[in-house]
Amino acid sequence: MTALLSVSDKTNIISFARELIAIGYEIISTGGTLKTLQEEGIEAIEVSSYTQSQEMFGGRVKTLHPRIAGGILYRRQNSEDVKIAKEYGIRDINLVCVNLYPFKQTIQRTDDFEEIIGNIDIGGPTLLRAAAKNFQSVLVVSNPSDYDFIIEALKSHQNTLVLRQKMMIKAYEHTASYDVMIANYMNKTFKEGFGDMHFLAGKLVGKTRYGENPHQKGAYYEWEDFYSKNFKTLKGELSFNNLTDINSAVKIASNFGESKAVCIVKHGNPCGFAISDTLLDSYRQALRCDSISAYGGVVAVNGEVDLALAQEMGKIFFEVLVAPSITKEALEFLMPKKKLKIFLCGERYLKLPKDAKDFKHIEGGFLLQESDEVLSDEVKNAQCMSIKKATNTQMQDLEIAYKIAALVKSNCVVYVKNRAMVAIGMGMTSRVDAAKAAIIKAKEMGIDLQGCVLASEAFFPFKDSIQEAYKAGVSAVIEPGGSVRDEEVIACANENNMALYFSHKRHFLH
Repeated sequence: MTALLSVSDKTNIISFARELIAIGYEIISTGGTLKTLQEEGIEAIEVSSYTQSQEMFGGRVKTLHPRIAGGILYRRQNSEDVKIAKEYGIRDINLVCVNLYPFKQTIQRTDDFEEIIGNIDIGGPTLLRAAAKNFQSVLVVSNPSDYDFIIEALKSHQNTLVLRQKMMIKAYEHTASYDVMIANYMNKTFKEGFGDMHFLAGKLVGKTRYGENPHQKGAYYEWEDFYSKNFKTLKGELSFNNLTDINSAVKIASNFGESKAVCIVKHGNPCGFAISDTLLDSYRQALRCDSISAYGGVVAVNGEVDLALAQEMGKIFFEVLVAPSITKEALEFLMPKKKLKIFLCGERYLKLPKDAKDFKHIEGGFLLQESDEVLSDEVKNAQCMSIKKATNTQMQDLEIAYKIAALVKSNCVVYVKNRAMVAIGMGMTSRVDAAKAAIIKAKEMGIDLQGCVLASEAFFPFKDSIQEAYKAGVSAVIEPGGSVRDEEVIACANENNMALYFSHKRHFLH
């Protein structure tokens, strides 16, 4: 039995090679892998010695040889293939262990294009694809995390077709994701990220019990090992809908840096948000916005959950709590609540990755765009269009309202007072309807909007929205501007002694 070992990531390769030899394998190896094995006293045949062909071009050509490819690819059940293999002295290579040059790590570390090109593996993908293609006879191993599992299978004579099929799939996933990474990098470098082809490759984190509805299957994937490294389950099982709601809640709560922010989300939409001096007070203020919708929702806390906060939260039913940490006492208090799920995300504060690209699925394809974000100085540099200027307190509230509006489904308007969201209208076909719906809800909750501020993610096409805002008690407004009737809107704000700011930047979210 012959095993070919040629790995870039040499994690546990020594112990793996020793176990293979103990089982009865002879090893063929190359370059750095061969040197690593020999330094540890492990006997291995050099590829060039076996092929009788020297490595060429600085190691670029070493395994691309018929005695290597043939030993992997020839069909053991085909008499003509067997005859040719014997005629040319081609070994039966029945285990191939290969992982690829660190292209990802290279592009993260350097902009040196020559070095990046040098870390595009050629022989490795060829070996993996060849071994995977001939999985009927060849076992392919592409990840060091599988070494122990493979050794146990070999020792117990479980090198079955089912096992080889499983490893074949892993090998093709490995080479496919590698090629995706290279193609997307080249498109980013030479075509501003929008090439003739764009590829999405995610690694399975886990399956969900079902998708949005019980009749749909579902699973969640990650781009860059974020969830597997930064997301921890303390209690409960994540559902498909939990993940989308958690994403919305954490995205909003973490968008305010290290502030003591709390965001409550229901069906992907925020129904509560506040920043206060303590997380307990932030939670109380956030809940006040819409305690009815909050029932059964997701709460994202941008800081450690202590016992006092846990006890306050325990007064109503939430489905999910997500925070960077939770005290032992708080966890003990919440654990008996049967339907509550608890997850950790981040370290001292909530954390989500900021993807450079955003895509939306449409039937038959997807739309790709640069991800949207509110720049740190967007509100500070907004242009005052009115006679009256906002106070410092109003400017703080305008920034909170503006950032939330950018993360809420259009058409939307967000009302904030004393750093707490007091009303919100979102996902409406009319901006006036969004404003009216928010005001009606605030009245139902017994919230006084007098003195609050208002943010809209897109311009007001008519002055009627400003008139409605004034009637509700709004003192300051921020919007992008850009309507043909901007002058009417500005005049209306001045007539009602309101501060009006144009950011000159729209933040639609459809």
